[in-house]
Amino acid sequence: MLPPHVSRSLISERLPLIFPEGTPNRSYCIRELAASTVFAMLYIGAVEGADVWLGPVHVYRMTDTQAEDCCENARLTYRTNLRKKAFQVPGVRWYADNTREPIRDETLREGLLVVGAVLERPDIPTTSGLPRYALKADLAALFDPDLAGEDLSAAILAWQEKHLSRSARARVSLMRAGTAGRDGVLVSFPNGDTRRLVPGPSSDISKAVVEVFAVKFLEQPGVIWLSESGNKVAHPDLQLASNIGLDIEAQKNLPDLILVDLGPIEPLIVFVEVVATDGAITPRRQEALYAITDRGGFSRSQVAFVTAYADREAAGFKKTITGLAWGTFAWFMSEPDNLVLLQNGVRRLASLNVFIEAKAPLDP
Repeated sequence: MLPPHVSRSLISERLPLIFPEGTPNRSYCIRELAASTVFAMLYIGAVEGADVWLGPVHVYRMTDTQAEDCCENARLTYRTNLRKKAFQVPGVRWYADNTREPIRDETLREGLLVVGAVLERPDIPTTSGLPRYALKADLAALFDPDLAGEDLSAAILAWQEKHLSRSARARVSLMRAGTAGRDGVLVSFPNGDTRRLVPGPSSDISKAVVEVFAVKFLEQPGVIWLSESGNKVAHPDLQLASNIGLDIEAQKNLPDLILVDLGPIEPLIVFVEVVATDGAITPRRQEALYAITDRGGFSRSQVAFVTAYADREAAGFKKTITGLAWGTFAWFMSEPDNLVLLQNGVRRLASLNVFIEAKAPLDP
């Protein structure tokens, strides 16, 4: 028995709900190609337990005309005869033949398989062209057109708790937690002060930098500067800046945040750019910020640069990663315990590997 016929548009609407921000390789799981793949699986009945399997050909040879034909005979005919050369599918194909690689490698192997949405036949050689993929039964149930409202939300949550890994669920939870209310984003500073920022993704990341990043990665953190680029509002701590000898009053091109670590003998100044869409620490930006500390007489070993993002799947990260300056760090709100170092200069791989595995100090 075939699953209920469902439109590709309904699948497109539900995929982002099932795979929220923070899901590994989310873009592969929610784009149109993913919706087309899930549709084709449901259309031919390639669902766990049915011993029916999908290949990329079932996706890229689908047409609107065929997809709209919901009678069981048409669906079975498409499933049975599609791989025969003489079989003609009515209408204009959704995709060209060369779409098989993105369907197989990205949508299926790096997307839906990774998150436990699809299963793969283990008894077929890798080089075989035979169909090998099927939709997990409990995921297929989420596309039932009769499932809606609170029942749909509860079913999606149950699926996520069962299939998304602990780390994936943590990322999803952290991304959801960033959503601000109408009153804005309340940021608690290390010294006990609070500031309220305008609602928005940049404010969510700024809050995480102050309340999470600074606490985890700085010994004795302080906030010298916090700005809101959207409405040009700044929250400076001129006294703290003066105490460490940093003049920020005369500067016009400051970053989103300036943190300081007062734990070391010589304070560490941390310039942070928050990226929701753009504005990372590029080489030009790095040199402009170095100019501020150079004028203040700070050694460059006392200066660090961080670009902060919401998530590795965020559009802002994908847009700016190629422009990040060497010798800087990248940090993600959704994975707060980890830090990316863009290593500047040559070091032996063995010493870097020891550092990664054992948290040992890096040798010069």
